[in-house]
Amino acid sequence: MSETATTGGWFGRLRAGLSRSSTKLGQSIGAIFTGRKLDDAAVEELEEVLIAADLGVATSARLAGNLAATRFDKTVSDDEVREALAADIAGILDPVARPLAIDGAHRPHVVLVVGVNGTGKTTTIGKLARLYREVGMSVMLAAADTFRAAAIEQLGVWAERTGAGFVAKDPGADPAAVAFEALEEARTHGTDLLLVDTAGRLHNKAELMAQLQKVIRVLRKLDPDAPHDCILVLDATTGQNAHAQVETFRDLTDVTGLVVTKLDGSARGGVIVALADRFGLPIHAVGVGEGADDLRPFDARTFARGLLGLAA
Repeated sequence: MSETATTGGWFGRLRAGLSRSSTKLGQSIGAIFTGRKLDDAAVEELEEVLIAADLGVATSARLAGNLAATRFDKTVSDDEVREALAADIAGILDPVARPLAIDGAHRPHVVLVVGVNGTGKTTTIGKLARLYREVGMSVMLAAADTFRAAAIEQLGVWAERTGAGFVAKDPGADPAAVAFEALEEARTHGTDLLLVDTAGRLHNKAELMAQLQKVIRVLRKLDPDAPHDCILVLDATTGQNAHAQVETFRDLTDVTGLVVTKLDGSARGGVIVALADRFGLPIHAVGVGEGADDLRPFDARTFARGLLGLAA
């Protein structure tokens, strides 16, 4: 994926999107470390601040412990603490910051996109289509979330906007039939990338599991290796609930990577650190707004510094 915006421009948008998270975190750290030694009480307070910022209990304890290991009983400034935390967090995130790699050996490379309704799944598919079209790949979108007429219509708009192919049926149609037809058409045209939208209704997990398994089973009639990736789209505003969604969808299908949206909508950006530390799944991209160019490949250092309110 190419970075069409300047690095500074994207960092600026990311930092603005993370401003609620970074302001809350920065103010809390500043309140602790104002000409104060890093003693046991300060370490405990820092750990509580990190937990409150959605970094998770285990991750927060480790980050606070790492700081104590090198600076215990020393007077530290809030800037020094934020710099140290940003470096440590970048170290956690770096192994999972991996763009979605399209394998040219597959024509098409099939990506199943899953997630609960309301996470921005359909919009994310459209934005991914735009990113890959920008680098010259041919893309097809499959509207296999047939339960929502709005999702079908929205995906059609993205297809038209990005110049991607589009396969859809009437609302209520069999999602597996849509996926099968889309893969047939993509194979016929030698399309590089097929993005398959899916339903995200969790009120009946057994039904959703059966539906996803059928989609995968039908895709494999044409390509035994499909789907080649399964991306789970998460909404950052859900905070710690994102953990439960990862667990649920890993039970339903083989999740290979994450996209996290709506980082501009809450003070819960720290949840990305907790997810990375707990699950170790690749984080392909993050979204900080509604604009077509507001979804970008995930960068560990940029995110870590933005989360702590530090300059690039």
